[in-house]
Amino acid sequence: MAKYFGTDGIRGKAELFSRAFLEKIILGLRVKGKKVLIGGDTRESTERILKDLGEILVKAEAEKVGTVGVLSTPAINYVFYQMGFDFAIDVTASHNPYTDNGIKIFERGERFGVKLGEEARERIERVLEGGLSDGGSEEGGLEARLEDLSREAKELYKKHLEEKIGEVSFRGLRVGLDFANGATGVLGDEIFKKHGAETVVINRDFRFGRKINDNAGSTHIEGLRKLVLEEKLDFGAAFDGDGDRVLFVDEDREIVDGDEILVILAEELGLKKIVATIMANQGLIEYGKENGVEILTTDVGDQNVFKEMIDKGVEIGGEQSGHVILPREAMGDGVLVALTITKIISKSGRGLGELKRKMKKFPQFMINIPATREEKEYFKKINGGVKIINGFRERLEETRGRVLVRPSGTEELIRITVWGESLEKITEIGEELAEKLKEEIKNDRD
Repeated sequence: MAKYFGTDGIRGKAELFSRAFLEKIILGLRVKGKKVLIGGDTRESTERILKDLGEILVKAEAEKVGTVGVLSTPAINYVFYQMGFDFAIDVTASHNPYTDNGIKIFERGERFGVKLGEEARERIERVLEGGLSDGGSEEGGLEARLEDLSREAKELYKKHLEEKIGEVSFRGLRVGLDFANGATGVLGDEIFKKHGAETVVINRDFRFGRKINDNAGSTHIEGLRKLVLEEKLDFGAAFDGDGDRVLFVDEDREIVDGDEILVILAEELGLKKIVATIMANQGLIEYGKENGVEILTTDVGDQNVFKEMIDKGVEIGGEQSGHVILPREAMGDGVLVALTITKIISKSGRGLGELKRKMKKFPQFMINIPATREEKEYFKKINGGVKIINGFRERLEETRGRVLVRPSGTEELIRITVWGESLEKITEIGEELAEKLKEEIKNDRD
């Protein structure tokens, strides 16, 4: 198991990303003679990390080093490829609080920017573990300089979004947008308004600071629900800190998640295959059975979803969290998905609440257990707590339920999710299961 790379790059407390730590990442990446673009989200530590990365990359003899400053993850992934860079380094911890940060690295694929391959990730892991010198003390390579490409990048990404949604009018729609005080705030509601929508915006502060995801965005959607109610909006969209996810609130203030977005897209496009993850709501599985749509499932992580889409020739895929990958896209893009859903609503004349009804969502209960790296390793040694879980099988069958227990790839947590027809029963099962797993882990440490 990788010590540093999780399902979405390297993530941890902001203090982890010291200059020495960053130097080792760049050494393992092997950037000499390469072109590297850097950017990130709005957390206060991102400003310092971007500055350090720029200096380290120049020192490491990169051929060209560009910065786009604050920009969303999907935008960074798109523009680095179009601008001819070899790598993009995105400084973000996505939906995590401002006290965390992370590094996502993209490289050139055949048609898209893709997440860094296994060989390079393993090489960086070895350097971080001390397998190679960090090489941080030598001078040289100062021919390159840090070039500010933020304006060019923003215009290039805007053009991409415009080409994707085409000629369409959003006139007559009133839309709420929650930018989570994150990277999507840079572009803001510009394209929505350009196409005629009336927008009401909250949490749009894209300066470096401590506001990112703080009671805002897709992880704290209560604010958007309140906005939709008070402003009598047609619907609202909430993004996460780095902009690769989006969740919606319909006209009745009900949350519309990634599984329901996939169904809306499949219906609109007439698709008979969808890639989802093991975290998919049971309702999505039932939708597939009832409508002749094959639901292919993968492990959690957009990289796994994207790989399955490419391998099986599937046009859409995503995660319940709102990370949805559209046709001919390399990754989830919250803004593009929001524009696409707005387009469907505008063209169909139907509300978001009506569009989502094709899928009947099962009740779902989620609970997290705090767990260190060592505790997550122990959890794997006991085969994911399967013996403990088996003790709940009969009660799960009574409510047509299922349970999933997995260590988080991005946070120090073990996540428990239970689905079933009765919320009362699955809540009871989930809480009891969490207590038994906590006890098992505690006994091991004792």
